[in-house]
Amino acid sequence: MKKIIFLLPLLLLMSCYDAERNCKDFKTGKFKFEYEVNGIKKITLFERNDSIEIETFEGKTDTASIRWVNDCEYILQKIHPKNMAEEKAIGMKILTTTKNSYTFEFGMVGVDEKQRGTVTKISD
Repeated sequence: MKKIIFLLPLLLLMSCYDAERNCKDFKTGKFKFEYEVNGIKKITLFERNDSIEIETFEGKTDTASIRWVNDCEYILQKIHPKNMAEEKAIGMKILTTTKNSYTFEFGMVGVDEKQRGTVTKISD
């Protein structure tokens, strides 16, 4: 019983912990997103300012407009979509940040299915 009494304040302190989010640090700059598809490592490089994101993937460059919902959420919309799938907006939400990276969740606007990833900032 005494152990439970000592654990209770610790559990209360842990429940108050809020993940750090310095989203403003990641509104602009050059970034790298690494992920795996069928066991093959893929890398996307992109540069972002307040209103535009220019992405390079497998030698192809594409541009999207950015509409910031708040400091940690924004909507990406391809400027020159090549098909109907690219016409759909993508919602991005920064979940946590570190000094040079952030973890985010993304998915098509209006669709509940979300994916997660981590982006590294490579320069300002």
